[in-house]
Amino acid sequence: MIGGLIGRRAVAGGLLSGAALLALPSRTLRAASSGQASAAPWAVYYADAAPLAAFQPYRLLVLDSRTHPPLQPLADRGKTLLGYLSVGEVETHRPWFDRVKGWGILDQENPNWPGSFYVDVRDRRWVKLVVEDLIPAILREGFHGVFLDTLDNPPHLERTDPKRWRGMTDAAAALVRAIRRNWPDIGLMQNRGYEILPQTAPLLSHALGESVYAGWDFAAKRPHRQSAEDYRFQVDALKAAGALNPQLGLHTLDYWTPSDAAGVRAIYDLQRANGFSPYVATVELDRLIPEPPR
Repeated sequence: MIGGLIGRRAVAGGLLSGAALLALPSRTLRAASSGQASAAPWAVYYADAAPLAAFQPYRLLVLDSRTHPPLQPLADRGKTLLGYLSVGEVETHRPWFDRVKGWGILDQENPNWPGSFYVDVRDRRWVKLVVEDLIPAILREGFHGVFLDTLDNPPHLERTDPKRWRGMTDAAAALVRAIRRNWPDIGLMQNRGYEILPQTAPLLSHALGESVYAGWDFAAKRPHRQSAEDYRFQVDALKAAGALNPQLGLHTLDYWTPSDAAGVRAIYDLQRANGFSPYVATVELDRLIPEPPR
């Protein structure tokens, strides 16, 4: 997560053939229960060691698409499962890294996440890979949908060099449209990407605000409170997305020290008062951190 900077237009319809659709398990092709899930406990977990019982409190789970616990027992218990996919960056450990690097569409390395490189989302080959290969692979694993990360990057690149990266913001929104057009029935959660959220909110089942109240200071290596201005901007952006799509699940992910139970509880209370479904964790996201009891 936070692969982006926290701190070609639409593909022609019908990228996937009917045969490719039929090759996927039909049970994965269902949208997450967005309206109901918005108020339900949820969590992010990018590891595979947690016992099954640890997932009991949660209705919605965002898991790494490769390193994850067995999915079928979770699905059998009514969990909605979304598999992680970085669409604004490509990490060196992903099997498709060399292919995308060979296309010459990778740019600078994310300074906060070594080994993860920004990708030119305007390139048709990238859109085709995401829609035809990467998402089907996630669904075949047994996920009900996809968590779209690093969509902050295209707008950031266009802001920093408008001439070189012209059209990146529109291309990011077009990528989400291409995903939804080709996969109309799966759950889709977008992480941040506030610049494109007014365009994509009607297409999503879930929207996530990461580091809304409390983010991660990479230099100091500790959580920190966001500025009042940044906090208010994100809250307003999420609420505006909810107004565009009343069925949209609105979620927040904040980072805090788990031993500060009072601080963690305060974040849960604040985000629920905003109308969001919160989760508070550590930046590694490699362990499930229960909400502190009252």
